[in-house]
Amino acid sequence: MTLVMGILNVTPDSFSDGGRYAELDAAIARGLQLARDGADLVDVGGESTRPGAARVSPEEERRRVVPVIRALTEAGVATSIDTMNASTARAAVEAGAGIVNDVSGGLADRAMAGTVADLACEFVAMHWRAHSTEMDGLDTYEDVVREVGAELQARVDALVAAGVAEQRIVLDPGLGFSKVTESNWPLLARMPDWAGGRRVLVGASRKRFLGAAIARPGVDAADPAAREAATTAVTTLAAASGAWAVRVHDARAAVDAIRVVSAWENAARTEG
Repeated sequence: MTLVMGILNVTPDSFSDGGRYAELDAAIARGLQLARDGADLVDVGGESTRPGAARVSPEEERRRVVPVIRALTEAGVATSIDTMNASTARAAVEAGAGIVNDVSGGLADRAMAGTVADLACEFVAMHWRAHSTEMDGLDTYEDVVREVGAELQARVDALVAAGVAEQRIVLDPGLGFSKVTESNWPLLARMPDWAGGRRVLVGASRKRFLGAAIARPGVDAADPAAREAATTAVTTLAAASGAWAVRVHDARAAVDAIRVVSAWENAARTEG
């Protein structure tokens, strides 16, 4: 069954919930709530990757995330670390995180591949072309499925060459990263064509390409919260397509959608 990765941004500037969980107590409470809502793990991030976001230092990032991960781990909540920095990845895993989720797929920090190999943890490699301040200008594809697949395969090859066990690598198509609106949909509709049989993480939650799809009179599609039903629709379709996990803000809605898919599929198998 598809796993639910609950988003916990301990940042002042994330696109959907920036600042809401920047303080330690609020972040821990939110992580615990995500777990109660059914999240299989909580993905803790200390640096916003929204379009145009400025970088923060690894030291500041670690200050934000490590105490949260340690507290959630002590409370029995499984966590992952959302980071592009190898030093943060190491500190987070040492604090209890079981997965490193790197939106750059190891490209932003040359030390990441060797660090992940040394840590022997699960690694999510996302398709990425540039940092947030530049990425929208790189939404240039002749065949987005073929090109994303090839670029992800290149990341897998580099990671394996650095010592990362191939079975520990999860692929993420990077929805919204160097993909403003229409480039995202073929990647969702044709997951097997770029995934190469590997596990897939789908991170569509509240992203702007969903807003573009639902825009109509009376709907404030620019409001991330208005995209929640669309997010659940993607979760449903991703689960039906065999995604390993979905990364979402609303864990309860995702869990419900995945259980409906599972019930539907079980009935189909029984009838067959």
